[in-house]
Amino acid sequence: MASITIDLSDSQLQKLKDLAAIHGVAIEVLLKASVEDWLNSQNSEFVDAADYVLTKNAELYRRLA
Repeated sequence: MASITIDLSDSQLQKLKDLAAIHGVAIEVLLKASVEDWLNSQNSEFVDAADYVLTKNAELYRRLA
């Protein structure tokens, strides 16, 4: 598994610590879950947009085929 290092301000780090404490998890777990959610939502948004375009233009694509 790969790892990365990022620079955070003191206030950002404190906010992460507070949020992790509220949820009872380590900061690393909180960040990993957040990144996974973000990546999954990006994929969902693309799929939704592609489905919309394909549905909207289905008749045009049928005529061009």
